[in-house]
Amino acid sequence: MASSAPEPMLKVHKAAIIDGKAIAQIIRSEVAYEVRTLSQKFGKVPGLAVVIVGNRKDSQSYVSMKRKACAEVGIKSFDVDLPEQVSEDELINKVHELNSNPDVHGILVQLPLSKHINEERVLSEISIEKDVDGFHPLNIGKLAMKGRDPLFQPCTPKGCLELLKRSGISVKGKKVVVVGRSNIVGLPVSLLLLKEDATVTIVHSHTSGPESIIREADIVIAAAGQAMMIKGNWIKPGAAVIDVGTNAVDDPSKKSGYRLVGDVDFKEASKVAGWITPVPGGVGPMTVAMLLRNTLDGAKRAIHP
Repeated sequence: MASSAPEPMLKVHKAAIIDGKAIAQIIRSEVAYEVRTLSQKFGKVPGLAVVIVGNRKDSQSYVSMKRKACAEVGIKSFDVDLPEQVSEDELINKVHELNSNPDVHGILVQLPLSKHINEERVLSEISIEKDVDGFHPLNIGKLAMKGRDPLFQPCTPKGCLELLKRSGISVKGKKVVVVGRSNIVGLPVSLLLLKEDATVTIVHSHTSGPESIIREADIVIAAAGQAMMIKGNWIKPGAAVIDVGTNAVDDPSKKSGYRLVGDVDFKEASKVAGWITPVPGGVGPMTVAMLLRNTLDGAKRAIHP
């Protein structure tokens, strides 16, 4: 009996994975090399002060990750751990102390702060020359203005653009849709993209028909904080997808009882997109790498103006 010919296999499209972990490691190596050079030439190393108030588990894990990263590249870490009930004035005095310490080139106040503390007031007290988070009103203001450059760009938005650049994806003239308008990601990443000559649309909670807008994007930056909100059929074939979201969803099969997912349905979107970042292992490692880069830049300006 003649055997029937095998069915031709349909080739399933798979997006190229943008490996944030690997790219961040390259940036860390570059930073470590420059730190060594500074030390050899001027006998000084960059210093980063990380201020944490209270004992929120998530904040503590972020802070220890940042301090560990500093140690790995040779940046001196100044640890400031304050109790939950610290007064706003005491916290500001601590910031002023760090402002006037010449060995500190970057100051990071871990957010969120306790309810009784005015976040805006505290952040605006950080010296603009040491604002490595890039959230000082003057830095954000310069970011928003044409022909002006902030001393520091916010770490996560800067990391998003670095991922695109190092993956060979140009943003100039491209249609980019940013999902979310937070002060930490959505708004500053939109301003950065404008500086790079992209055509930017921001989709937010009051936008009607977000999927049809997202479907037109050459590049999608998802930063809405909604687990797997963006479906595969919302993505234009071949688009680049940068997923900033980190959301915990229940997963009884995991020891912790949950797993982390992005704002994009990774499994579905991978079948349509040209490039995509995973969660975890995409944008997250880049945020820390950009913090190290900003601290180094601050030190270079101070040590060798």
